Amino acid sequence: MKKWLVVILVAAALAIGGGLLRKSKPPLVPFARAGRQRLVGTLPTNGKVEPLEWQAVRAESAALVVRVPVHEGDRVAKGAVLAETSDPSLQAGLETAQARVAEARAALNALEQGGRPAEVAEIENSLARARFDLATETREYQALQRLEQKQAATRLEVQTAADKAQALELEIRGLETRRDSLVPAGDVEGARARLAGAEAALALARTRQALSVLHSPLAGVVYQLAVRPGAYLNPGDLVANVGRLDRVRVRVYVDEPLLGRVAKDQPVGITWEALPGKRWEGRVEQMPTSIQTLGTRQVGEVVCTIENPGGELLPGVNVDAEIRTAVAEDAIVIPKEALHHDATGDWVFRLRGDTVEHRPVKTGIGTVTTIQILEGLREGDQVALPSDATLEPGQRVRPVSGG
Repeated sequence: MKKWLVVILVAAALAIGGGLLRKSKPPLVPFARAGRQRLVGTLPTNGKVEPLEWQAVRAESAALVVRVPVHEGDRVAKGAVLAETSDPSLQAGLETAQARVAEARAALNALEQGGRPAEVAEIENSLARARFDLATETREYQALQRLEQKQAATRLEVQTAADKAQALELEIRGLETRRDSLVPAGDVEGARARLAGAEAALALARTRQALSVLHSPLAGVVYQLAVRPGAYLNPGDLVANVGRLDRVRVRVYVDEPLLGRVAKDQPVGITWEALPGKRWEGRVEQMPTSIQTLGTRQVGEVVCTIENPGGELLPGVNVDAEIRTAVAEDAIVIPKEALHHDATGDWVFRLRGDTVEHRPVKTGIGTVTTIQILEGLREGDQVALPSDATLEPGQRVRPVSGG
């Protein structure tokens, strides 16, 4: 019995000793060395694409869409047909306007010719007869004058012939006065004004009829095509947007605290998940003028102009953006995951012998994975990377290479 008790006590002592030994063994901690490299500082964020130059095409009047010869994403020339519509009232209005022009033109022609055709013709016939009779009487009068000189005709015969000629002259003047009085000058001017009004109404009807065919206002790409054959359009309804996509505008959303790192003309890179491996380049064009809420973020809209020669970036798509904010040559850098921050500022755990020390640092520009160290570290210093171990200043560690 005593022998078994001794064995149990020895085993317990060994177990306690082994536990204490394991507990005092320093933890394995990955470390990275501070190195030098050319560092391009970037600010990653997201944004939305829109055309740099675009126009909306809208319905001018209520109508039924009868044909849509284009599709979303089609490239079209300026003036290309986007949609054709039909409105019976437009055709009826055009025909009515044409009839009114014809009526007004006929009325003006009648007035300019002196009045109603039948009445004018009667007066003209009377004038012709009177002029013929006057010519005859004039010849008779002249003949009698010659005979009177030869005493072959009496003075009474001569005077009678002169009186007839004078009577015919008076009749002709009366007919001419009657003809001229058929159309007062004011009536002609009024008829001309009515014709001008009818022609203006016809031009407007033709313009409205032409607007039933909707054309592209510029050369570009069709997007947001909002109609299909059989759809009914009200005045002002969107038919489509047409924009130039060789260059696009991207509204990049930058969190308010980071706006101080952004400046006009900084390079910008754009990527789109729908086209992996593709990248588009451009520059910051305009800084934000206000701060707005975007979900849980307070952001400023940084407007960027991006070259899009293939037209692959489409309006309305959400993209990832990377603004290159600065470049540092021969910078001391460490992995960003090694950096800590608290109320005292930025700091790292630096390896000193076989222990770690709390080391304050001053940072510069950074990328997604790397941060520049301006003060606090030298090239070759080792800094602790995140691990399962909870570190304290002065703690002994077993360093392993972590990158």
